[in-house]
Amino acid sequence: MICVNGENLECRTEITLKEFLTDRGFIIARVAVERNGEIIPKAVYDKTILKDGDKLEIVNFVGGG
Repeated sequence: MICVNGENLECRTEITLKEFLTDRGFIIARVAVERNGEIIPKAVYDKTILKDGDKLEIVNFVGGG
C-alpha cells in the first residue's frame, strides 16, 4: 500500500512511478512528485520503483488565465 496525497491506495508491486502516474491518467509533463519527502526528477520516473509504504505527494499543474 502507498499513500498518495494523504489517501492510502493499493498498488501492484514492481511498478514504476511513470507507470503509476500513467495508469491513473496523469499527464507526466504537468505533474511534480515528491516521494517520502524528496522531489523526484521527471528524468527518473521510469526508473523509480514504488515500494510498499511510500508516501507520494502529486501536484498537477493546471493552466488558466
